[in-house]
Amino acid sequence: MKQSRVPRRGPERGGAGQPADAAPQSWIRRAAAGLVAISAFLLIHVSASAATLEDLLAKLATDSFAEKVEAAEALGSLGDGRAIPALRALTDGRLYARKDAGPVIEDGSVFRDALTRQPVAGLAAADLDKVRANNRLRGVLEGALSKLSLFSDVKAERLAAARDAFKVGSAEMATTLERALATEKDTDVAAAIRFSLTAAKISSGTPEQRVLSIRELAGSMDPQVRNLIAGVRNDASQPKEVKDAADTALAAMDRKLMLSGIAENLFQGISLGSVLLLAAVGLAITFGVMGVINMAHGEMIMLGAYTAYTVQLVCRALLPPEWVGSYLLLSVPIAFVVAGLVGVLIERTVIRFLYGRPLETLLSTWGISLILQQAVRSIFDAQNKEVANPEWMTGGFELIGGFYIAWNRLYIILFCFMVLGAIALVLRRTAFGLHMRAVTQNRDMAAAMGIPTARVDALTFGLGSGIAGMAGVALSQIGNVSPNLGQIYIVDSFLVVVFGGVGNLMGTLVGAMTLGVVNKLLEPVAGAVLGKVVVLVAIILFMQRRPRGLFALKGRSVDA
Repeated sequence: MKQSRVPRRGPERGGAGQPADAAPQSWIRRAAAGLVAISAFLLIHVSASAATLEDLLAKLATDSFAEKVEAAEALGSLGDGRAIPALRALTDGRLYARKDAGPVIEDGSVFRDALTRQPVAGLAAADLDKVRANNRLRGVLEGALSKLSLFSDVKAERLAAARDAFKVGSAEMATTLERALATEKDTDVAAAIRFSLTAAKISSGTPEQRVLSIRELAGSMDPQVRNLIAGVRNDASQPKEVKDAADTALAAMDRKLMLSGIAENLFQGISLGSVLLLAAVGLAITFGVMGVINMAHGEMIMLGAYTAYTVQLVCRALLPPEWVGSYLLLSVPIAFVVAGLVGVLIERTVIRFLYGRPLETLLSTWGISLILQQAVRSIFDAQNKEVANPEWMTGGFELIGGFYIAWNRLYIILFCFMVLGAIALVLRRTAFGLHMRAVTQNRDMAAAMGIPTARVDALTFGLGSGIAGMAGVALSQIGNVSPNLGQIYIVDSFLVVVFGGVGNLMGTLVGAMTLGVVNKLLEPVAGAVLGKVVVLVAIILFMQRRPRGLFALKGRSVDA
């Protein structure tokens, strides 16, 4: 009987003719291949990143511009500050290639190794070839230097690079900033890096990072930050949450900028008011006590400014360099004496014969002002003279974003109030001040009481002129000195005196500060010229209501 054969089953196949265990074996093979590829990639990457600084510097000195560009980009990403001298030398045309060694940097008459910075002796001209750069390479060098400067050994270079990185705002720069921040020890540089990194995330981060960065920078008053956020707001491709964050930040920044602008205008107004006060306080004394319309008062200011200029020349010629800055402190009392003596001379020779005739005093002092201007032109010529600011009055500081306070303006404000306080002490605490106030209130009664009114008049005129001379010293620190300097302030001085109240120091202070602040607040709206016109019209209307000003003097002669 024929046995039936059962066909032998072959191995199971998984799929179209494949064994059942072929799938896991294939997966293992693919994983192994992936690991090999990853290892190869990491090996290549490590060897590329481990392309030592020496190898990259050698590549930088090749003849191929493409290789130079590649080397410069790699050096910029390397984060090694030792590459900075070589990159700068290539930018400046001071990098040379050697035949059998790395490049060298020309440092005056010495050649230094680009890597070790050690002097290299025994080099002949035939051994060196100058490494040249084209425009594309120079652009790459600039970008590489901006990155590498973040890792410089010099704090000032790192700080400047951190601030300049704000303008780049790329993802690559953000990565470089994060690396620099991780190693930075100085708090100032770290703060600058953190600020630029936040700005970079606004341009290149994820939507969540952009929102957080915008909120973080919303308190900044930097115009560049505002422009950056405004650019994000106007970008149609930005998500809604990013635009909403930008809108909120811009509104907050605009409010702060408005408040900052008001604060700056107030400071500028106080600064202008202090200048007007210095120019007008002497006039308030002479006009209030003597009733003399002194049109030569501006020339007393001019004499004080030229005194400061002369003292500056003498100090530069006689004093050691470290003492030259003291000329300004010497100028103040000298200007007071010079202008005061000229004022006494004018009073004793001209004004004393014209009391009670205000129009004649106006004409005569106007003629004296022309004589003094021409005398100054003959002595110093008609060109503007510059009185330099001492070192301690140079520059300034930023109080808040966009609100800059100059040291010379701040010192003039302080000086103004010091002068006003000294005058108040003289008027309230000295016999001369008592006599001056007595003559102001009733000249005839003061003379009957034995007060020498003629001497009081001369000293009062000299005091007012001396104060104008000190005002000239202060004005020399905020502008040039010229024969026409006094004419700039004479009209405003009379406005301050009349508006505040003739002969009243408090009225002069309030009037000067009011006019200064109002002028500065009107300038952004109406312009400088129209603003002055508005102020003048307002004063005319005010004088119709209060002819004696804000603080009128009291006394029989005044009331009469």
